[in-house]
Amino acid sequence: MGGQPVRLVVDDDLRRSRLTVFFRLLLAIPHLVWLLLWTIAAVVVGIVAWVAALVRGRLPDGLHAFLGSYVRYGVHVGSYLSLVANPFPGFTGGPGYPVDVSIPPPERQARRTIAVRLLLAIPALVLAAVLGGGLAPGATQGRGNGRWAAGSGIGGVTAVCGILGWFASLARGRMPHGLRDLGAYGIGYGAQAWAYAFLLTDRYPSSDPEAVGPVWALPPHPVALRIEDDGRRSRLTTAFRLLLALPHLVWLTLWTVAAFLAALLNGIVALVDGRSAEPLHRFLTAYIRYAAHVTAFLFLVANPFPGFAGTPGYPLDVELAPAARQSRWITLFRTVLVLPALLVSGALTGALAVLGLLGWFASLATGRMPHGMRNLGAIAIRYLAQTNAYWLVVTDAYPYSGPALQPPAEAES
Repeated sequence: MGGQPVRLVVDDDLRRSRLTVFFRLLLAIPHLVWLLLWTIAAVVVGIVAWVAALVRGRLPDGLHAFLGSYVRYGVHVGSYLSLVANPFPGFTGGPGYPVDVSIPPPERQARRTIAVRLLLAIPALVLAAVLGGGLAPGATQGRGNGRWAAGSGIGGVTAVCGILGWFASLARGRMPHGLRDLGAYGIGYGAQAWAYAFLLTDRYPSSDPEAVGPVWALPPHPVALRIEDDGRRSRLTTAFRLLLALPHLVWLTLWTVAAFLAALLNGIVALVDGRSAEPLHRFLTAYIRYAAHVTAFLFLVANPFPGFAGTPGYPLDVELAPAARQSRWITLFRTVLVLPALLVSGALTGALAVLGLLGWFASLATGRMPHGMRNLGAIAIRYLAQTNAYWLVVTDAYPYSGPALQPPAEAES
């Protein structure tokens, strides 16, 4: 499970009160005010804790308890505001909320990493901001004047999950499983990043979803991920990755135009016949697979230079089921139905861009793509491929946004 001492705990049944969902932002205002005040105190205490940890080689118990409660409280508020959890949270950051985080006890840490902890934490905090998890202490600029900004860190991916979950919860009284898990993952990674920055642990955050928290669900889907990448990266091709990818980006653009036209024709066929035409299905599945290969290469989720035909066999590949019957109603309204998936895809693409940038530096330095970044990138690519397949009338199975890389072991047996 990655050995992370700061782990997310999810004990939520997905049920949501429509009344509290409707007024969620208004109900969260007292928590946002309190989090702002606590953030100011946490920044001051964090400076004191840094000095004390440098002297003693560990965080004093009292400071550890204060900062640990602050990180946990941020998880509670972020979960409540983004509809990842339902109950109104307490104001003390105590354990027991349906979406919680475990904080390890104080431990000895290397002074050399304590001295430069904030610098070391910057990549993790940047990724946490894009995923939308954790806390947001610090000064921001507003109209030229410095002002404090604090929040539950529900920007980026988690914010999109919360917005879409708001509509879904009002309609169904339940939070969709995939959106809940993806939002919880972003919050859990943010908790790891801030726990590291606040010296609650010296274990660097891992973006691997399997190392963040629980075993995530992954239901069967006609578009599945297959990954056979060993993490090694050529420093030479990494240094020139964007330049090397240019021919693929040009070819992908041309193929996208053709795929769009093919999808229009495929939609007409599916409306009449209730399924994709075999030649169009083969053409579009090759395009979806090729787009996944190019994306994986460009953002360093995989290493080899991909082919131009979208054939199977790339280290990060997507497997697409044969053409099957599709609902004519879904086909008729697909342009509207796909909009939520496109919003999630856009948020995950932003995270993928940050992963590619951070992974570029890491791969140049170590010759390897960090395991967690590789896995998170693979999950994003899987969702993008599922969205393409739905949008292009290859399947009527809706994309699943949960952060699982593979189905749980017990589901496979």
